[in-house]
Amino acid sequence: MFGALIRPTVRALPRGPLLAGAVTGLLVAALPRVLPDLGTTPETGAVLLRVSALAMALGLAFLLDDPSRVMTETTPAGRPLRVHLRAALLAPLAALAWSGALLLIPRDARPPLADVTLEAVTLTATALALAAATVRTSAEPEPGRAAAVGLLALVVGGMLLPDRWGLFVAPGSPQWDAAHGRWAAVLAAAVIVWAVSVPEPLRRGGPRTGGIRASAGC
Repeated sequence: MFGALIRPTVRALPRGPLLAGAVTGLLVAALPRVLPDLGTTPETGAVLLRVSALAMALGLAFLLDDPSRVMTETTPAGRPLRVHLRAALLAPLAALAWSGALLLIPRDARPPLADVTLEAVTLTATALALAAATVRTSAEPEPGRAAAVGLLALVVGGMLLPDRWGLFVAPGSPQWDAAHGRWAAVLAAAVIVWAVSVPEPLRRGGPRTGGIRASAGC
């Protein structure tokens, strides 16, 4: 059954937003290569990688979009399997795109790569958690737009936090390590939201009963 789901799942993926997010992220990371006057400091690299990570996360916010979700065809595959299959199919490509972004930043401008990768993973996990929560609590077949807006709102809120609670600190700042402890906490929260949101959507205050009504997508 798992193998039979791969082809229809691939066909159902929202390629436009996913590709746009990856390409935008790579173009942002490539700016120091095409604009040498932009600067090659870790501060500049951190800003560019954060913008790149945000662009990729915004693209992945549309991962669960599936207009055919409103169809009433019954399938034996539960929603958790379909959702995790989508994520598994995109994970290697997302990792490849992020690796490309890291390599595009000049060596002298690279901030601590493990820490900025934690930020990128957290942004992506948050986007996916928001999308899954939207599907879980509503009949929305295309949660990507709401998830993207929610992610942007959270990022803006994070930028407005006072220094002692800040997330977007500069490399070399005394708050760098503490900030990434907070990033790890946000990641844990996003994973929890994802885990509780993946089951079948709620309908009228309770889980949907009866057959699983969905397409081969999510």
